[in-house]
Amino acid sequence: MSNGQTKSDVILIGAGIMSATLGTLLKELMPDWKITIFEKLESAGVESSNEWNNAGTGHAALCELNYTVEKPDGSIDIGKAIKINEQFRVSQQFWSHLVKKNLIHNPQDFIRQLPHMSFVKGEKDVSFLKRRFKALSDSPLFHGMEYSEDPDILEKWMPLMMEGRRSDEPIAATKIDSGTDVNFGALTRMLFEHLKRKGVEINYKHKVEDLKRTSDSLWELKIKNLESGTVERHTSKFVFIGAGGGSLPLLQKTGIPESKNVGGFPVSGLFLVCKNPEVVAQHHAKVYGKAAVGAPPMSVPHLDTRFIDGQKSLLFGPFAGFSPKFLKTGSLLDFPASIKPSNFGTMIAAGAKNIPLTKYLIQQLMLSKEQRIEELRGFIPNAKSEDWDIIVAGQRVQVIKDTETGGKGTLQFGTEVISAADGSVAALLGASPGASTAVNVMLEVMERCFPQHMFEWAPKLKEMIPSFGESLANNPQLIREIETSTAEALGLAAGEPLHATGVSSF
Repeated sequence: MSNGQTKSDVILIGAGIMSATLGTLLKELMPDWKITIFEKLESAGVESSNEWNNAGTGHAALCELNYTVEKPDGSIDIGKAIKINEQFRVSQQFWSHLVKKNLIHNPQDFIRQLPHMSFVKGEKDVSFLKRRFKALSDSPLFHGMEYSEDPDILEKWMPLMMEGRRSDEPIAATKIDSGTDVNFGALTRMLFEHLKRKGVEINYKHKVEDLKRTSDSLWELKIKNLESGTVERHTSKFVFIGAGGGSLPLLQKTGIPESKNVGGFPVSGLFLVCKNPEVVAQHHAKVYGKAAVGAPPMSVPHLDTRFIDGQKSLLFGPFAGFSPKFLKTGSLLDFPASIKPSNFGTMIAAGAKNIPLTKYLIQQLMLSKEQRIEELRGFIPNAKSEDWDIIVAGQRVQVIKDTETGGKGTLQFGTEVISAADGSVAALLGASPGASTAVNVMLEVMERCFPQHMFEWAPKLKEMIPSFGESLANNPQLIREIETSTAEALGLAAGEPLHATGVSSF
């Protein structure tokens, strides 16, 4: 490639699940557009999307207790759970479309059905879980969920977790069999293979060093070829920054007004992993508990069955850590370099507000392996240290911004799109539920950045995503149709009947 300018209709920065999803959507809608992708690493799905760098939960709010909030009057707000559940179903519909059209193959290589459970101890949390179950059961999105406090039933659901457990402690769990384990690394690689077959230019070992606006309203990117050392110039009408933790520094380089008063706080994670076949065989679910008092929402403890490269293993965590890097392959200067005059006040305010979080992170960093195993024993009473190893998961950069509700320097938990007013550039920041809601998030990017095309795209989008433009929450018939069709395409069992057996009554 020459050092002259190369022009594209769309440039995607980062070869993770977000760029893979946006590229695939746009290629289906506008096959003639020239799409170019740049990734600084040697292959796709190596950082945040990698299967060992995230928990692989198909986040559908079936088991994650932090998506259902207890209100002051004791009732449970399930609004966020409904929203996330609908968003995950959007992803499933799009994946199903790709499989049916033979654009990707072997869905069992990236998605498997796996029960999702919530597990709590103590009277207060048992009461919360019972009320949560009742609230969710009223929604057709969560049909088939079961609840039990009966140790005999819980032993059938989670034998490894019940063995050696004290009998005098109140415990309860919910279970829903339609949950999934998703290998987002495998899915990302599949989508990039598909894009390559479609003629999309994918440049690995290319680092975007700068981007600026040209006089004719294009974006010019300065890109270093890390193999040859040469610098290339590329221009595009539209740029998407989907570089995981690396998105914030690139967003700041755009200089758009929307990038001001936005910062990021890096949080690393550790998991305990077990590959002992005897232990692994005794657990078949993703089980989420309640976060410890004072812990941030992203630290909800969970014990996950994982399927990676055909091998079954167990993961427990996450244990929070701190590194100033924004990516595992990043620089120790990432965090300090991200503090600019435009976000200095925001970051200072966030530091003052989040002293308990800082204290929590320091405590987590100080934990020995044995102390981590002791936390695991809250889930598996008979856990043996020799069966478990520690792995470092991916870096996450939590968004910090000024908000109307939280004021200056508010730490945001979730996934956030920041785009220019004219729609010429968009960046994805944040963390969980992230990859699970990738299709919905990329539809949001398209609505913001290509509003002039949405009307003409609507019929095709409706074909790919039958629930496009509709709310599923109040449409049980559409839910059933989508469940049947996605189950068939992705090799999952169809949903249970509305009135599942075994559900405890009150």
